[in-house]
Amino acid sequence: MFEKDCIILKPSCGIFITMNPGYAGRSELPDNLKSLFRPIAMMTPDSVKICEVLLKSEGFNNDELAKKIDSLYYLMLQQLSKQDHYDFGLRAIKSVLMAAGHIRRDEFNRQEEMKSANKDQADSAQYDEKTQERLILMKAIRDMNIPKLVAEDIPLFNALFNDLFPNMDLPEACLLYTSP
Repeated sequence: MFEKDCIILKPSCGIFITMNPGYAGRSELPDNLKSLFRPIAMMTPDSVKICEVLLKSEGFNNDELAKKIDSLYYLMLQQLSKQDHYDFGLRAIKSVLMAAGHIRRDEFNRQEEMKSANKDQADSAQYDEKTQERLILMKAIRDMNIPKLVAEDIPLFNALFNDLFPNMDLPEACLLYTSP
């Protein structure tokens, strides 16, 4: 019965509410509505496995990158200052991995254009595939995170970044392939 109207409910129908009240901009469900629903606990997803799948779907073959990006985002969440606009969760990781895939496709297309324009010259990549993938991911991480960091967090971000990618210098222009 709802406002003097009889509503027939189908037993095969269900209503579900998915909430994430700890997330920025979200609010708690009011108590009068909470009492109408049964709470169900959810497990935290395996972000490394999600990163692996996203990287594979973007064409990356380097399996160590998923653990590196997950570790970096975990460390950023723990060590950088708390800012309202910071998001170091799966949504942000997915955005970085999608950007890395876009950079990878652009680099591949650029390499193919160079090959077709210079058929008589042998095209030799400056870096091996693992290094190329690492550099692409490094560029995507920097491009997607540096602009949103406050000035006091940039040195700490660079330290975390350099710890996870030791002995890897990101070229200024990030040109991953040598031009013939």
